[in-house]
Amino acid sequence: MSALAQFIAATATEFGIPGVAVGVFVDGDEIFATHGVTGIDNPLPITPDTLFAAGSITKPVTATALMRLVADGRIDLNAPVQQYVPDFTASTDITVATLLNHTAGLDWNLLVDTGEGDDALAQFARQLSDLPPIGKPGERSSYSQAGFNLLGRVIETVTGQSFESAVHDLVLAPVGMNDSVFQLSDVITRRFAIGHELGADHDVSVVRPWKGNRANNPGGGLATTVADQLRWMRVHLGNSDVLPADMLTRMQEPTVQLRASSLGDAIGLCWFVRDIGGVRTIGHGGSGFGQFAELLLIPERDFAVVVMANAGPDGIACNQRIVRWILAHYLGIDDVDPTPLPFDATAAAELLGRYEIDAMTFDITATPTSLVLEVRIKPELRAADQALPPDHAPFEFGLLPGAGDEYIVTSGAFVGQRGYFSRDEDGAVIGVDLAGRLFTRIS
Repeated sequence: MSALAQFIAATATEFGIPGVAVGVFVDGDEIFATHGVTGIDNPLPITPDTLFAAGSITKPVTATALMRLVADGRIDLNAPVQQYVPDFTASTDITVATLLNHTAGLDWNLLVDTGEGDDALAQFARQLSDLPPIGKPGERSSYSQAGFNLLGRVIETVTGQSFESAVHDLVLAPVGMNDSVFQLSDVITRRFAIGHELGADHDVSVVRPWKGNRANNPGGGLATTVADQLRWMRVHLGNSDVLPADMLTRMQEPTVQLRASSLGDAIGLCWFVRDIGGVRTIGHGGSGFGQFAELLLIPERDFAVVVMANAGPDGIACNQRIVRWILAHYLGIDDVDPTPLPFDATAAAELLGRYEIDAMTFDITATPTSLVLEVRIKPELRAADQALPPDHAPFEFGLLPGAGDEYIVTSGAFVGQRGYFSRDEDGAVIGVDLAGRLFTRIS
């Protein structure tokens, strides 16, 4: 067994992950390593061709399809979205570009199910005016699933095809991603991983929903394999003519800086841009229904890595540890977290309270020795959908040095995640960012 396979097996076992798949492109070679099984109820060995629910690593695929249309002169990044989607009646200052870099001022998502018909995205776009803005377009970044779903509708109106058909023709087929699909009817004809959740008693249970509704396909609906992902990532290393070189560069250049974010130092056009050990990386993560994905590219090193795991709550931590080991082992790049300040009860007192977005609450409390945060799905949503995953146990976190109200999670499934607090002009704390999303203070 290779050192990579040994590390993956040990890490997956430590985090209680039934199955993990890894792909690495380095020195011109593709390297694959897998561990475990597709699901605990009907186990099959994980292979490089096992489908996983990709979650938000769908977004760079959607962005690439859209940029092909930009390259062909069919979409103008600076045009207002209404030019392509007249049914979208929110701010006319929202452009295609602000959707791509999450600066449109849209909240995380619109929690509606518009069905599985070909009009799912059209219905979604018509209802988006019901989503309260979190700020003016261009004012700040806040990660938005809704924004990418709207981009899917832009692709539909420009091409005259369904989103899924357009992405197949623009990206999946040209790249040779023959095992990457959107429809569950296509998934079940292939080997696929099942999501799991690890309960408080450390028992692993199967997550029954496999993916979200059709309107969420542009932001998170792709099913894919690590083998297909390496083919696709090599496009963004410049090893393909699927997208012109100037468009690749444009997607990878920072457009807006991020504060205290483990997602990156900046956002390009969809890609999160981050400096690790003096080397620029681009990447994206994905999660949903007990499945987690992490991908990272280093264009200047012609390097890419993708990791997929099929259990929560520790799938993110498992994937990120594997990525860090691979960076160190193959490239000699160390990715380490900053050290938080000692606990300060006075500083902590300013932060205590409840914050929220449309779907979740974010409560901050303190023990005598540490700050604690707890993110929970809102009770009314949980009551309406019994299949939602369980809430995470509370996390400890610590403030980071400097005057920027920045913090880092120090325990639990989100260990290493970074964020910051926002203040009003009088210095009062009014919001907190986690994973690129703004939670507004309500108490």
